[in-house]
Amino acid sequence: MIRALPTRQLMTDIVIAAAFFLATGFVEVRDSIWSVHAAATVLVGLAMAGALAVRRLSPALALAIAWAGAVLQMSAGLDPMASNAAIFGVLYVTAAYGTRLVFWLGFASALVGALVITIYLYLLRSPLGIGFHWQNLTIAAVMWVAVSFGLLLCWTIGALVRTARRARENRTAQIQAEQDAASEQERVRIARDMHDIVAHSLAVVIAQADGARYAAASDPATATAALGTISSTARAALADVRLLLTQLRHAQGDGPQPTLADLEALYAQVRAAGVDLRVTVDPAPPGEPPAAVQLAVYRILQEALTNALRHGGAPVQLRLAWYADRVDLDVRNPLRADAVAGGSGHGIIGMRERAQLVGGMLEAGEDAGAFVVRGSLPIGGEGP
Repeated sequence: MIRALPTRQLMTDIVIAAAFFLATGFVEVRDSIWSVHAAATVLVGLAMAGALAVRRLSPALALAIAWAGAVLQMSAGLDPMASNAAIFGVLYVTAAYGTRLVFWLGFASALVGALVITIYLYLLRSPLGIGFHWQNLTIAAVMWVAVSFGLLLCWTIGALVRTARRARENRTAQIQAEQDAASEQERVRIARDMHDIVAHSLAVVIAQADGARYAAASDPATATAALGTISSTARAALADVRLLLTQLRHAQGDGPQPTLADLEALYAQVRAAGVDLRVTVDPAPPGEPPAAVQLAVYRILQEALTNALRHGGAPVQLRLAWYADRVDLDVRNPLRADAVAGGSGHGIIGMRERAQLVGGMLEAGEDAGAFVVRGSLPIGGEGP
């Protein structure tokens, strides 16, 4: 019933309604000051001005007030008044700002109102002395069509404004939804990268720290080498995290991303952490794979090796097969007795997302006492 309307707009409508009453009602009251209809004239003028005052605040209330004023006018037997022009404004707002029910009530009011006006003027009051005659029905019908046209014209203009406003709101909502989706996509990408970098680096650091602690008493050289690996791994992880935070803070484009050339360094990190890693690449890449595929392969292998380092046993077998249209990867390691191979962690989800982003597929789970990560990524064209 009541729309949220700024105070300034409401005050503007009230001032316009007051000016409308002064411009129309005062003249009508002055002309009928000694008439018995003076009070009814004032009430009708106030009703029409009141409908104008609340037309945008509550189109339904404005329509009801306008109808009440019209009924009072006809009950008092008054002639058409200048204040009746407010009806056009009321019909406009019912179509432009009213609810669905008020929208159609305004349409019905235009047709019914035109019929009531026609009956009142030509068949009941007959100010022109025409009276009720069957031959005058044609004139009455023409008048009904003309009045309906005028009233429906105002209603139609309001309906067009309503359509334009809703189209603008839908467009704004669509743009906002697209921006929100893009932002969410970017947050997911950064979160995925952060997980891959931090989880892998911390797994290496923990493994090296444990090894250094056990070897410190008997083999100081091994402990020193482990500390060096911890230092280099932590520095590399810190650099990657700073790069991601810079992208997040300044919304810049993607920075340098790992490629196939960085896989040897990844293998070296894992081996330095004490993992028996056996790598097979057959066949070798026939050329330079797309950057997106290289990044996906690197991040998937990084997460798979991190899982093997944290939960698996030895040896870890990694196989890459590069074909003309795809690359197949397979990482498997024996499961420790206390390991859980449910495949429901964030790392598994991240690997699947990496594969899906380039149109590929990936499966991860337990297979005959080993945890297996198996995937296939297309190199151009559609995925498998």
